Amino acid sequence: MTMLRMLGIALMLFATTAFAEVRDVQTYFFQPKLGDFQAELQTAKKEGKTGVLIMFVMEDCPFCERMKTTMLNQSELQDYYRKHFLVFEMDVKGGSPMTDFKGAQTTEKDFALKNRARATPTFIFFDLNGDPVTRFTGVTKDAAEFIQLGQYVVAGAYKVKPFAAYKLKPDVP
Repeated sequence: MTMLRMLGIALMLFATTAFAEVRDVQTYFFQPKLGDFQAELQTAKKEGKTGVLIMFVMEDCPFCERMKTTMLNQSELQDYYRKHFLVFEMDVKGGSPMTDFKGAQTTEKDFALKNRARATPTFIFFDLNGDPVTRFTGVTKDAAEFIQLGQYVVAGAYKVKPFAAYKLKPDVP
C-alpha cells in the first residue's frame, strides 16, 4: 500500500470520527413539558436524576438557535444531559399556565421573571427540591464546555466555586 493511500485512509477515519452524530433537539434533548414542574421533580427523583435543567428561550433569538443547531443537537451532549437531568425549554414571553416547583400556579413568563431569566438563552439548573443551583446565560464556547457545565452541577462543584474556576481546574472541590 502506498504511503499516499494510507494517509488518505487515515484522514477518512479521522473525518468520520471527528464529527459527532447530530440529532433533533426537540426529540433527543428536551422532554415534553406537561406544565406541572412539581410533578416533574417527583419524576426526576424517581429516575435518579441530579435535577432539572430549564433553557429559557425567546422566539427568534439567534443565540438560542445557535445553541440548538451547533451544540444541543450533538448526541454525546444529549445523552449526558438526559442521563442526569430532566431538560425543558421555556418561552420567557409564554403565557401558558403552569405549576412551579413549589406548587404555585403561574405562567411561563412570570416564572421566567421570578427566576430572573431576562436574556436568552438562560440555562438554570434546579436541584431535586426545586431550588436554583446554577445559572448560565448566553452561548457556551462549544458542546464540550456545555457538557462541562453539566458535570459541574452533577459533581456538586457549584457549592464551592464558580463555573469559571471549575473550568480551569475541574477537580471537584
